[in-house]
Amino acid sequence: MENIYFDNAATTKLDEKVLDAMLPYLKENYGNASSIYKLGREARKAIEETREKVAKILNCKPSEVYFTAGGSESDNTAIKGIAHSYKNRGNHIITSKIEHPAVLESCKELENEGFEVTYISVDENGIINLDIDLQ
Repeated sequence: MENIYFDNAATTKLDEKVLDAMLPYLKENYGNASSIYKLGREARKAIEETREKVAKILNCKPSEVYFTAGGSESDNTAIKGIAHSYKNRGNHIITSKIEHPAVLESCKELENEGFEVTYISVDENGIINLDIDLQ
């Protein structure tokens, strides 16, 4: 029986080009990029070169490019980072009730820190009715 995978939102089969690009770092250049020894410095250099390439593609500064371990960490970092950076302009966050748990948990933590969070409902098609929820 053929296996059919329906959860590509969670994880996806690794593209061969990505595997080929990563193999040197998985086999030979596997140093801890935060360390001071040679293998670690080489790993750090590769990360920083990649950060610069990504920044160029996105037309931003390398310091604005973050690499995370996955989607949940990315959601958490982005939501909390933006909330704290713009707190002087307001502390009200609006999200939907059907967001990924990583988004909802980040919002709950921000509520505990004093942010106001509005959780908007959706209809049976997942569509938000702003007229009802924001009155």
